[in-house]
Amino acid sequence: MAELRSFIFLDRLQPQTMCYLGTWVRGSLPRADYAAQIIEVAPGLDIEPLTDVALKHADVGAGILFVERQFGYLEMHGPTSSVRSAADAVLDQLGATAASATRPQVLASRIVPKIDRQHAFLINRNKIGSMALPGQSMFVLEMQPASYAILAANEAEKSARITLVDYRMAGATGRLYLTGSESEVRAAAEAAEAALEAVA
Repeated sequence: MAELRSFIFLDRLQPQTMCYLGTWVRGSLPRADYAAQIIEVAPGLDIEPLTDVALKHADVGAGILFVERQFGYLEMHGPTSSVRSAADAVLDQLGATAASATRPQVLASRIVPKIDRQHAFLINRNKIGSMALPGQSMFVLEMQPASYAILAANEAEKSARITLVDYRMAGATGRLYLTGSESEVRAAAEAAEAALEAVA
């Protein structure tokens, strides 16, 4: 039986979180204000039959179906009722509840005030989202399981005027980078950490 590593429901994809997702999805592109469900399981290939169940059960768009070494990921999106219905079908197939999912563990959480221009340049070499600018403050967050990075990004964006530089939601750990004024970055950091704590 598959281990349910995460079961994340987003009531409303935020604009930057959604656009970032759109840079690397290979399936259906998400739309503004759609709901989304992210599921991470181990072993990775167990995501395949679960995807089959979800897509046959409700009219949702599948954006990500990805197997990365030992973990498998599914992201689906659409109207709230459809997403919830497809997600419930997956839980039924697993014989699990949302509460069965692994709780997120924060590995690192730091605010770096007023980053240097060279630091910004180095960050921008490896990002997929927006640019980090010299003089902005930066928040970095690392957690396990990796897929919780999208939850932290979405909730941070809801709560503050920040720039979403990068988030990585697949692999051994998840990572979030965001920038802005120090006060906005602090508010975003609090929201991101609170979202993870609420799961835990």
